[in-house]
Amino acid sequence: MKRTLENIKYKKNTEELALFAKALAHPTRIAILRHLENQTCCYTGDLVDVLPLAQSTISQHLKELKNAGLIQGELKPPKIKYCINQENWEKAKNLFVNFFEK
Repeated sequence: MKRTLENIKYKKNTEELALFAKALAHPTRIAILRHLENQTCCYTGDLVDVLPLAQSTISQHLKELKNAGLIQGELKPPKIKYCINQENWEKAKNLFVNFFEK
């Protein structure tokens, strides 16, 4: 079968699943999400108190989770309040369930 652009294009769901999987590919990010699941929201400093990492390291992981759309941040100067993006969190769960059931 000849490879064409149509043959190698991924479905949108596949691209989203890969984005979410990449964001979840680090234990610290999973720990952050588990912490946020049990909180309404929290600040970076709250995560520094829970995780044995520097604030700059936690900030980098928060940035990755935010870029993937799994969390959202609200600027409350001088801090940023983070919480799970519920819509994308549900989408990610559904994509993973569908992936593993097929």
